[in-house]
Amino acid sequence: MPTIGVDKAALFTALGQEYTTDEFDELCFEFGIELDEDTSTTERPIVNGKQEPAQLKIEIPANRYDMLCIEGISLMLNIFNGKTPSPHYRLAAPPNGKIQTLTIAEETMKVRPYAAGAILRNVSFTQARYESFIALQDKLHQNLARQRTLVAIGTHDLDTIEGPFTYEALPPEEIEFVPLNQTKKMTAVEMMKFYETDKHLSRYLHIIKDSPVYPVILDANRTVCSMPPIINSNHSKISPKTRNIFIDVTATDRTKLEIVTNILVAMFSQYTEEPFTIEPVQVISKHNNESRQVPDLTPRETDVDISYVNDCCGLSLSAEEICKLLVRMSYSATPSKSSKNLIHVSIPPTRADVLHQCDIMEDLAIAYGFNNLPKSFPSKSGTVAQPLMINKLSDIVRLEAAMAGWSEVMPLILCSHDENFAWLNRKDDGNTAVKLANPKTAEYQVVRTSLLPGLLKTIKENKHHSVPIKIFEVSDVAFKDMSLERKSRNERHFAAAWYGKTSGFEVVHGLMDRIMLMLKSAFITSEEGLVGHASGDSTYWIEEVDDPTFFEGHSAAIHVKFDGKEHVIGVFGILHPTVLEHYDLRYPVSTLEMNIEVFL
Repeated sequence: MPTIGVDKAALFTALGQEYTTDEFDELCFEFGIELDEDTSTTERPIVNGKQEPAQLKIEIPANRYDMLCIEGISLMLNIFNGKTPSPHYRLAAPPNGKIQTLTIAEETMKVRPYAAGAILRNVSFTQARYESFIALQDKLHQNLARQRTLVAIGTHDLDTIEGPFTYEALPPEEIEFVPLNQTKKMTAVEMMKFYETDKHLSRYLHIIKDSPVYPVILDANRTVCSMPPIINSNHSKISPKTRNIFIDVTATDRTKLEIVTNILVAMFSQYTEEPFTIEPVQVISKHNNESRQVPDLTPRETDVDISYVNDCCGLSLSAEEICKLLVRMSYSATPSKSSKNLIHVSIPPTRADVLHQCDIMEDLAIAYGFNNLPKSFPSKSGTVAQPLMINKLSDIVRLEAAMAGWSEVMPLILCSHDENFAWLNRKDDGNTAVKLANPKTAEYQVVRTSLLPGLLKTIKENKHHSVPIKIFEVSDVAFKDMSLERKSRNERHFAAAWYGKTSGFEVVHGLMDRIMLMLKSAFITSEEGLVGHASGDSTYWIEEVDDPTFFEGHSAAIHVKFDGKEHVIGVFGILHPTVLEHYDLRYPVSTLEMNIEVFL
């Protein structure tokens, strides 16, 4: 959870009350945040001949993006204490009645397809407010915006630029401007080289560096305002003296775009001439039907079940009492006209974390006071959890393999592309493995489609142990599946590997037979005197298979028949010498891998 440092004196002034450290700690606890440290009780550094002001370091829940600045913290605590009503955010056209426009070019689809904007008019900034405004942008960039990969914010002095504005994607050599806090004009190509060694901006260069076009915000005179997500132009730089601010927000995620825009303008609209008033911007994006007026600060409407919140909290509050408590948490609530058991709730635009009535129930419990909730022994006996069938089956297979003398291992689910394909003499058709879009290391590039890489890497790192090494794993692999909404699916596999001075083929074969026997599947054979007995309609047999992962003529596919339907569930055999060479293994290895989900 993020920790926010705020000026102690400024916060207590905004709250209209002085608190001792213990009193403020108690207030934070009641609201659901936590006071980490009060620096007034410790030695503080001397800065420019003055001792650094005392700070309160407050830990904010990960879902409360609206409290990442002193403005949000003071506003929410004042509403909670009943000192301030919940703000009513209002969109207002400029004095001339002409709303600024932001036209999005179709070429931006190649790099950052979404954009929004807003204007704060007649802002009254002090140095502290200005620094808080910049700090909130940084906090949003690091948290919700995921290091600017999802969302990037640009702020500009509106008096230095002229609308209408355009959001375009241009070749980097065609983009030229003076970057923020610099004096020399550079092209985008030159900027990428210039900021490679910058400890702050270098971490963002990879986001667009390999793109054929870079995103850029331009004003009516083709003056560059910013090149998101890297840097703003020095031409439109804001300062504590800035009165009118144009905010541009670009993104790869539409939902995060709206959340970031709403939080930023909501927190600092309190400093406009008419508090909580925002000037909208008309976004024109005809190519993807995203034309709209932004920001949309309309509260979301929902209904909450009275019996649900009372049952969860152990209370018996009336609709009016619940509405009164929800006002303390910045909601607007009234008893529903359609049902006596419902409350109609308006969720403020800054609370994007409220997704279900359970979130409103939690806020009700905070407003009522967790310490005030009734304490009683449960009136009903506790429920006993039941494992998922796939996990119960996995545990049965684990137990049988362990009792057969094999050791379980649990390697990572990510591996390199070569380990998953080339090192196993397998080809990637592009439609099998789920690949990471931006892997941090070559070791973690894909989600494994086989358990074998993990087993072989485990043997490689432990080959100094005495042989034979007998290990197994029961876990998930993942495959692309474009027919599903999430575009991928998991599959539970069982795999085992033998490493020793002999091939161990017959040992792996025996383990497979034992597992199949335990799963009540009978072996089909034509050999005289050998008859398998199945408890149900399940039989299995093996057939030689030509698999490049294994030594030629020394591998077999496992066939299973359920209710007359045949399935190929796996393969076992002696690994090919080239596979052993890739994993730096000196002795033969026999492996077994099978899909156990078919037995459910």
